Amino acid sequence: MYARMIADGEIPGMTLGAIADRNSDRRAVIAQEYSGTPVYSGHEELIAGGEVDAVVTTLPHYDHPAVAIAALDAGLHVLVEKPAAVFTRQVRELIEAAEAKPELTFAIMFNQRTNPLYRRIKEIVDAGEIGAIRRSSWTITTWWRPQGYYEQSGWRATWGGEGGGVLVNQAPHQLDLWQWICGVPKSVFAKAAFGFRRDIAVEDEVTAVVDYGDGVTGVFITATHDLIGTDRFEILGDKGKIVVDGSKVATVTRLSKDEREISASITPEDVRKMFRGEMHLEQYQQSEEVSFDSAWGSQHGEVLRNFAAHILDGEPLLAPGADGIAGVRLANAIHLSAWLGKEVPIDFDEDLYLAELNQRIRDEGQFPER
Repeated sequence: MYARMIADGEIPGMTLGAIADRNSDRRAVIAQEYSGTPVYSGHEELIAGGEVDAVVTTLPHYDHPAVAIAALDAGLHVLVEKPAAVFTRQVRELIEAAEAKPELTFAIMFNQRTNPLYRRIKEIVDAGEIGAIRRSSWTITTWWRPQGYYEQSGWRATWGGEGGGVLVNQAPHQLDLWQWICGVPKSVFAKAAFGFRRDIAVEDEVTAVVDYGDGVTGVFITATHDLIGTDRFEILGDKGKIVVDGSKVATVTRLSKDEREISASITPEDVRKMFRGEMHLEQYQQSEEVSFDSAWGSQHGEVLRNFAAHILDGEPLLAPGADGIAGVRLANAIHLSAWLGKEVPIDFDEDLYLAELNQRIRDEGQFPER
């Protein structure tokens, strides 16, 4: 998709310099479809070829850091696909490599950050329009995948090939947006089911409860076996609430004053009126609907455009590459909590996580340890 958008001139400031694919059949198709564009059998040849100024790592998850680091070392700008890596230590190595080359641009494909709906929600929250956040929840189960989806490639839905299931494949955008808007939690307790409704080794059902401290909590629910699917994001604050349905429409309700001030102003007589239906709490509320037109694919194109504009003109990055560690860290913490059956801090023991991951890779017996 990215190659076609670039080749068709849809991305200002960007042209298609070269493509690499290890699959010989796909290379033949690519060579025919993009005649005149160099086609290589691997990233090594592409990086050494001299035709490109930047690379996009549309690869299996474990390969993102190694290829990105190789590109940076060769003096090339990098746009990493999500997730930035499978485990946090990989992301840290990538961030360190990028920091050693400050003259190069390092970004990540968090295309949902370009979604005008979520950008507006972040503005509302950051401006304090709904007060301090007290609770948030995101149920995102619109990822239905049949068994045949997992059988397309040998690396899919494996610990050694993909590094996880719904958390690392389908839900990274929501894990990023949730923390981008609501903040990074302090700890996580999760229940995850591995191969619950599909014949796979990794998670296809997750419920995670996070703790931000000071009584503030959040819940994240995701799955790949819900054929009907739900996408509902709620943020409750001291002075209002935001409810997003289907990632398309947000209902923003602002209170006239802090909820506790309203509570303190209600007299016993008011309470009696409330239960008799004679007092309407709507008097303290004002709601608006927020929605935007956003064509499919345009968000990915906007990240590509912004990446090029940052390199060429210094436009601020929508999604700096270093931000990629937050979603990977939360996914790792959810996995670790589910494996251990207990709450874990967001700054968990990375050695313990890697040991648990490698035990599962060994049990699969298909891929080398990480």
